[in-house]
Amino acid sequence: MSLRSGTVVQTLKLVARCAILVGLCTNAAAIDVTAELALIAGGEGGTYYNVGQDLKKLASAGGINLTVYTSNGSMDNVVAVIQKPTIHLGIVQSDVLSLVNDVSARTPLRQLGNNSLRVVFPLHTEEVHVIGRRGLRDFVDLNDRRVAIGPEGSGMHLTARNLFNLAAVRPREILSVGIVEALNQLRTGRVDALVYVAGSPIALLRERIAAADGLVLLPVSDQRVLEAYDMVEIPGGTYPWQATPVKTVLVKAVLVTSHRDGGNCETIARFAQQIVNGMPWLRQHGHPKWNTVDLNYRLKGWEQYDCVSSYLARSRNDASMPAASPDDHNPIFEAIRDFLGRD
Repeated sequence: MSLRSGTVVQTLKLVARCAILVGLCTNAAAIDVTAELALIAGGEGGTYYNVGQDLKKLASAGGINLTVYTSNGSMDNVVAVIQKPTIHLGIVQSDVLSLVNDVSARTPLRQLGNNSLRVVFPLHTEEVHVIGRRGLRDFVDLNDRRVAIGPEGSGMHLTARNLFNLAAVRPREILSVGIVEALNQLRTGRVDALVYVAGSPIALLRERIAAADGLVLLPVSDQRVLEAYDMVEIPGGTYPWQATPVKTVLVKAVLVTSHRDGGNCETIARFAQQIVNGMPWLRQHGHPKWNTVDLNYRLKGWEQYDCVSSYLARSRNDASMPAASPDDHNPIFEAIRDFLGRD
């Protein structure tokens, strides 16, 4: 057979990619090198986007072309995965999934929640960072204050609103702006605090805040919040301007798909198998947050996509198996926002 044969050349390219990521895929000649998937992640440079880029490299080694799209965050991603047939996967905060579940149970929007979304894997942990001006002592001190909570469509926006509801905190003014603008507003006194959800340590908070700015990391200690969220401690010195440990709450980043993607069941399941096999590589070469990932973590209220779980179960018994922004009138976004309360 001539090496000019397209099939042979494709197979050799695939084998070469597999050799780069040793042990991440096997039976290379049998893999469909034309498989395509699309993942919606987060803002370019953010943790979600970087995790998506790691997954893109991993998928390529196993013969899947994974396109990674940017977004405003979790709510963007929920809407895209549910409504856009060209988006097969998304990364979403676990508390946003819970809100989607609650809203789907209380509204006639049947496309929400478990009727559509399916969990592929839980991913990394993300801490809620509440940063305020010196003199504030706790999250509940944000009552009657001006607070920046992230753009609409972001998970941090919905997390902040959910925390306000749980703790009965009523800010005087809420600004829906990105983290860079929020930090600028905080330094100049335009806002009293900001809420930012991301996996620590966050480079931007290390680089853009100095002790001279007079900002502090506020604890989240309200019992009503702790009944809904897991507690975590951000160790002292995580940021140069934060000398003492601070207790807050966390969410999980979750890789999700849609029930309508049954047509891509085999490809999504094969991609999930690549993640399982590729965890050592991801932990060694990927974003540091891969070291907090437990693929067996049970996400309360959600079961793993049966297409994925059945494929993984088969693989354990088969050694030869290879390894959009929502606008103000989007019904899904409207239902979530109404549920949490408007400005």
